[in-house]
Parts: sequence; C-alpha cells; structure tokens
Amino acid sequence: MRFFSKIVFVFNICFLISIPLRLVEMSRKAADPKAPFNGVLGFQPLESTLVILGYSAIFINFVFVVFCAWWFVTKKIDLLPKWLVWFNLIMFAAQVYYFFFSNL
Repeated sequence: MRFFSKIVFVFNICFLISIPLRLVEMSRKAADPKAPFNGVLGFQPLESTLVILGYSAIFINFVFVVFCAWWFVTKKIDLLPKWLVWFNLIMFAAQVYYFFFSNL
C-alpha cells in the first residue's frame, strides 16, 4: 500500500499544478477571446496529461481515504509515513472544496 499512497501523492501534485494552469488559461482567454491560444505550457500533451491526472485525483484520493479509514480501524495505518497520509487527506479536503463549493 506504500506504492498506492505514492501514486496518490503524484496525482495530488498534478492537481496542484492543474489549478494554476486553469487560472492562467482563463485569464488569457478573458483578456482577448479572439486571439489564438496554444495552451499555457506550449506543449499540449504535457499540459493535457497534467490536467487529466489532476482532475482525476479526487477519485483516486477517495479510494485512498477509504483505505485509510480501514487501516485506522485495523490499526495498520502506522505502516505508511504520517506526512504522506496527512498530505493526501488534506488534499482530498481541498479537492472536495474545489470541485463542489468553489466557483472556479
């Protein structure tokens, strides 16, 4: 399960990267809606991959939270680094807020 928690960490980092990408893209499109826009990074496959991984992080993170709850009940949560568990749990709360309560 250490591997799964590291995968969730990578997805959460992609989520943190995808939010500024979206904000920059929205501000550029709002500034001049008729201007051609080639993406924020200039390399569209990388940008698309980051956004897809970042936006799907909430699903992977939900599975991780369910596993963490199960590990907490069975007292096996000590097998994972505490900073990794806390980071993923905080990111899940941030993702729930971003997707369900934010206007972005």
